[in-house]
Amino acid sequence: MKPVILVTRKLPDAVEERLKRDYEPRLNPDDRLYTKDEIIERAEGADAILPCHTEAMTADVIGRLPDSIRAIANFSVGYDHVDLEAAKARGIIVTNTPEVLSDATAELTILLMLGAARRAGEGERLVRAGEWKDWSPSFMVGTQMTGKRLGIIGLGRVGRVTAQRARGFDMEIHYHDLNRLPAEAEAGAIFHQTVEDLLPHCDFLAIHCVASPQTRGLLDAERIALLPEGAIVVNAARGVIVDDEALIQALKSGRVKAAGIDAYNNEPNIHPGYKDLPNAFLMPHIGSATAETRDAMGFRALDNLDAIFAGREPKDRVA
Repeated sequence: MKPVILVTRKLPDAVEERLKRDYEPRLNPDDRLYTKDEIIERAEGADAILPCHTEAMTADVIGRLPDSIRAIANFSVGYDHVDLEAAKARGIIVTNTPEVLSDATAELTILLMLGAARRAGEGERLVRAGEWKDWSPSFMVGTQMTGKRLGIIGLGRVGRVTAQRARGFDMEIHYHDLNRLPAEAEAGAIFHQTVEDLLPHCDFLAIHCVASPQTRGLLDAERIALLPEGAIVVNAARGVIVDDEALIQALKSGRVKAAGIDAYNNEPNIHPGYKDLPNAFLMPHIGSATAETRDAMGFRALDNLDAIFAGREPKDRVA
């Protein structure tokens, strides 16, 4: 008898076809966001859950799951939406999908940098509204990326690909991580022991660290004040890493010249202060949204499930 898998969102066709072949999936063809109670109800009799970051697998939810649930195989690299301690207490294996979305998220990071620096959101709105009148030397002047300093918080998989892409713009790479990387992984990037040491060297700042209690609110008013005047901030990681009020105030004052954002607190109900800022270039959390990457994420999640139900250790176990 095939294991029953509760799938909380609509997945790519190729991933759902593999699910149908190897498992008994409970799919969500309408891609409706389930409530916590609906997740628990639909999990009755299932062997595993395949959720996305949109499902908050809190201690309360995990505590109410049926005893049949053996695994939570996330369709995401981040797993801050899952209470790992609660899962461990129930003996539920938790996995994620690292590596496969590094290129796509790094591409989106470069888009955020360019979009914020070259005022792409403002320009696009002008053209669509028919308000573009003529050319002049002072019209829509932005910031050039080429040759600038890029600071990266978290030089992991995505951070290293972002650094590699940024070198195509002759950017000088600076970074902070918990530990200094080997020289071959640094590839010439300049290490800073603390975030505070890093920030004064950032004409552009890219956030690529994981969300954790230690990084929650990491970019606050005090740290923003350490950036060079007119720096550009981009976040394609998790919203909780940024203090919204502090960043919005810095954008209003011009202390931060522009921001490119793809991850927010309380998605999709983002802080309303961002919406009125012309110097905020906003994307709807699409860092991994390429056809190639979404297929790869699904296959990686299924690889983990295959291992679990074959009695093997899954490659991407996080709890």
